[in-house]
Amino acid sequence: MLDLTYETPKPKVIAGATGDWELVIGLEVHAQVASNAKLFSGASTEFGAEPNSNVAFVDAAMPGMLPVINEGCVALAVKTGLGLKAEINLKSAFDRKNYFYPDLPQGYQISQLYHPIVGEGEVLVDMGPGVARKVRIERIHLEQDAGKSIHDMDPHMSFVDLNRTGVALMEIVSRPDIRGPEEAAAYVGKLRQILRYLGTCDGNMQNGNLRADVNVSVCRPGDYEKYQETQDFSHLGTRCEIKNMNSMRFIQQAIEYEARRQIAILEDGGSVDQETRLYDPDKGETRSMRSKEEAHDYRYFPCPDLLPLEIEQGWVDDIAASLPELPDAKKARFVSDYGMTEYDAGVLTADVENATFFEAVAEGRDGKLAANWVINELFGRLKKADLDIEDSPVTASQLGGIIELIGKGDISGKIAKDLFEIVWTEGGDPAEIVEARGMKQVTDTGAIEAAVDQVIADNPEQVEKAKANPKLAGWFVGQVMKATGGKANPKAVNELVSAKLGL
Repeated sequence: MLDLTYETPKPKVIAGATGDWELVIGLEVHAQVASNAKLFSGASTEFGAEPNSNVAFVDAAMPGMLPVINEGCVALAVKTGLGLKAEINLKSAFDRKNYFYPDLPQGYQISQLYHPIVGEGEVLVDMGPGVARKVRIERIHLEQDAGKSIHDMDPHMSFVDLNRTGVALMEIVSRPDIRGPEEAAAYVGKLRQILRYLGTCDGNMQNGNLRADVNVSVCRPGDYEKYQETQDFSHLGTRCEIKNMNSMRFIQQAIEYEARRQIAILEDGGSVDQETRLYDPDKGETRSMRSKEEAHDYRYFPCPDLLPLEIEQGWVDDIAASLPELPDAKKARFVSDYGMTEYDAGVLTADVENATFFEAVAEGRDGKLAANWVINELFGRLKKADLDIEDSPVTASQLGGIIELIGKGDISGKIAKDLFEIVWTEGGDPAEIVEARGMKQVTDTGAIEAAVDQVIADNPEQVEKAKANPKLAGWFVGQVMKATGGKANPKAVNELVSAKLGL
């Protein structure tokens, strides 16, 4: 690991009519467990299936049907906790959270309030070079998802799809450590990155597989420090929860609007009601959904159908031993092993697929050169074509082959770009293409010297100008490269031009 020193970013300050205000933000992120079966049934979790086709009897709350815990979901929750440097509770228990909703057939949700499977952990959120926020994780608990109500298929009635009912969720609850909209989005992004590296959640926000409930409150400067000293939440102001956010951009917009809404109420002499709100991206504002419930409103009690969940330390240790290299460690290794900048390492490790692709390209080759080509040439072309790394027309092996040719001096950087274009559009082995199309770089100093002599002989006036102003020697280099079809070794051309002109 790199020995990096980070500074804590300053809190977001909003100027009001009566003075400054600061934001305090906590998030509850719901991450769908990457399991093929649901938490308490064997029904499929496939996305996009026909409505109500992935529903077992227990999901539909048929009489007499009892839940059976999915061991794989438990293992993935433990793996997530370990990845977040969290405490794993060897004994946990499930509770019933009672509320009525049309797409919750049982009339209750099986969750973990009193004894979650994962305890306190942390996430280090990068906010820029040398700037990071450590966000504390309070807990991670397992729970089942509800179904989906559909209101836009008929003007007079709503429909219910129970395919999501019973799908396993990990609710990852943070402490109120986040102090601004950008930090909140960065935290969700970092959490998503870690989950994808671990393979415990695919992080697909568009499909609802990762979504966040954002708790926002405002306080005066200095009040947050009082909370840290006393752990008295009254110093943080009344919070409002913005439900089901599935976009980083919308998270930032919603927090910004909600903070200003609360400040306006307080400065007008009113009080903020603790409530659950929804964000309307079209109007750019939050609106009230319902008053915020407390735990006692849900009448939690231990689920009578499930025994307490007890796991062995040896099982946890086996899971810990199988953990992959996580983003922060991989980023540090890239900087150390390949000599690249922290920024480039951050770009390459932002996504596990990108990091894997880069390492395949760089294996046994110039790591800095490989990073430059992956970031600038490949990523740039993929973005232009709106493609993901998995769909890249140029494979890691092919790009690695191009870099090998550059390293051996067989092709120049300019020829390499032409070769990359050919491989992108036509495919093929780079080395074979270079041979078949005569693209090999001219390294014969005799041939290059002859080209240099010819250009100098044809341009006596330019020679005198270059001797008076050595910067003009670049013109001769360009002419020689043009005369050789761009195949001459640029370093050799530069050296010969300088020598011939006596510069």
